[in-house]
Amino acid sequence: MFSTKDRFREIRAAAPSGAARKKHPGKAVLAGGFAGGLEILCTFPTEYVKTQLQLDSKAVTPRYTGIGDCIKKTFQSHGFFGFYRGLSSLLYGSIPKASVRFMGYETLRNKMVDKDGKLTQTRTVLCGLGAGVMEAIVIVCPMETVKVKFIHDQNQPNPKYRGFFHGVKEIVKQEGIRGTYQGLTATILKQGSNQAIRFFVFNNLKSSFQGGDNSKEIGIARTFLCGGVAGAASVFGNTPLDVVKTRMQGLDRHLYRNTLHCAQEVLKHDGIKGFYKGTVPRLGRVVFDVAFVFTIYEQTMKLLDYVWKTE
Repeated sequence: MFSTKDRFREIRAAAPSGAARKKHPGKAVLAGGFAGGLEILCTFPTEYVKTQLQLDSKAVTPRYTGIGDCIKKTFQSHGFFGFYRGLSSLLYGSIPKASVRFMGYETLRNKMVDKDGKLTQTRTVLCGLGAGVMEAIVIVCPMETVKVKFIHDQNQPNPKYRGFFHGVKEIVKQEGIRGTYQGLTATILKQGSNQAIRFFVFNNLKSSFQGGDNSKEIGIARTFLCGGVAGAASVFGNTPLDVVKTRMQGLDRHLYRNTLHCAQEVLKHDGIKGFYKGTVPRLGRVVFDVAFVFTIYEQTMKLLDYVWKTE
C-alpha cells in the first residue's frame, strides 16, 4: 500500500533526473480552468475600478478624481456588490481563458523541449507568446469586449443591457459577431506580450530556485513569489496596450478607425501618461492574480498527477 508521498515520489521519478516532466494538455485544461475561476472571484473589484478609470479618462466631464474617489462613489451608489457589476461576463470567460492559455503553453512546450526536457530562453518566450495569442483569439477578445461594453453601459443614465446574455444578444443583433471582436489586434498584442513576459519571468525565477534541477519542487511560497514578480513585470511592460484595448472595446469604439489611430488619439489628448491610466489598480490586481493562478495551477497539476496517471 503506497502513501501519498510515495505516489508523488513515483511521479517525479518518471522524468530523468534534473529534467522537468512534460505536462499532459488535458490536465492543463482542468488545472488552468480551476485556477482561473477562483482567481476572478478574488480580483474582480480591482478590475472593475481599473476599467472605470480608463473609460472615465476620456469623458468630457470626468466623474472620478482618482482611485479612492471611484471606490467611494461606487460604494455609495451601489454598495459592496457594485464592485461586481459585469462579473458574469468575465467569470464566464475566465475559466476557458485560463484553460486555453495553459493548454496552449503546455502543448507548445511539449513540442519544443529538448531531450533533457528543457527549454531555451527564446523558446520559453515563444511558448508564452503562442499561449497568449491562442487565448486572445479564442476567448479574451470577445469576453473583454462584452465586459467593457457591459460596464460602460451600466454607467449610462438608462442602461440598455439587462444582464450578460441579454447584452451579448443585443451586441450580436446590432453589430453581428464582429461586434464581439472589436480591438482584436490590440488584444492579441496585449495577451501575446502578457504571457510571453509572464511565462519567461516565472520560469526563470523558478529555475533559479531549483538550482539547475528542474524536477525539484520549490514550494507554495516561492511559487507565489515567482508569479507575483512575473505579474508585475507584465504590467509595466504592456499597460499601454491594455489602455488602447479597453478604448477599442468600449461603446465609443466608433471614434477610432483602428488600433493605431486609437493610440495616436491617446497620445494626442493625454500624452504619454495617458497610456498608463489605471496602472496602480491594475498592478494590485495583476500581481495577486498571476501569483494566485500560477500557484493554484501548479498545486492542482500535482494533485492531477496523483489521481490521473498519464505516463
